[in-house]
Amino acid sequence: MRPPVVGIPCDHRMMGLHPFHMAGEKYIRAIRESTGAVVLLIPSLADAVPAEEILAAVDGLFFTGSPSNIAPRHYSGSPAREGVLQDEHRDATTLPLLRAAIAAGAPTICVCRGFQELNVAMGGTLHQHVQELEGRLDHREDLSAPLETQYGPAHEVRVVEGGLLASIVRERAFQVNSLHSQGVDRLAPPLHADALAPDGTVEAVSMPDANGFLLGLQWHPEWRWSENPVSREIFAAYAEAVQQYARRR
Repeated sequence: MRPPVVGIPCDHRMMGLHPFHMAGEKYIRAIRESTGAVVLLIPSLADAVPAEEILAAVDGLFFTGSPSNIAPRHYSGSPAREGVLQDEHRDATTLPLLRAAIAAGAPTICVCRGFQELNVAMGGTLHQHVQELEGRLDHREDLSAPLETQYGPAHEVRVVEGGLLASIVRERAFQVNSLHSQGVDRLAPPLHADALAPDGTVEAVSMPDANGFLLGLQWHPEWRWSENPVSREIFAAYAEAVQQYARRR
């Protein structure tokens, strides 16, 4: 039997005068090492590759974090502030692809920007600057700090019963990293809040009526995933779902 294939949609970025399609190595390695899958990088073109063509080629999808944010027009938000990086090419690829993947039951993990894409794709909205809300933590990383500090434990999350995360992880409270300024405002109606930060920020979601494995995480479980017990549980569950999906096909 061939190994499963997991697709990762790329960011679209200008490098000098040339457009590039990019995905972080930490995501690629986490998927390759945890699932044994062949990783397929999906270009984010303005005229996006049709979702059905992508789904015909993959056994799972992983929507990554990114320095860019979703264009606010996709959730009727106020215009982004000057200097905030957006990626309309990625939006054009990921939002319809997410809806199609959920309908098809393709195993899917959504991390950071991907987590926010999932909420928007399903009809939710976002806070663009969580740290400015009264009573909220500053969830951003210190960009001047070493990576080990940026991706180190930042705050606790508590698991909410009734979601997919509760069925995967043994701990009901654990520490996570935090590298985001945006977050869930209105949770999309089909989604379930699977974990909350101490300030009430939604940190994980699933979809009770999903046709397959679907998990969104605001933190970065891919960072040194094999050293973290919770990340190992998450990726083991995803690997099993991908392998089962591949066998059925």
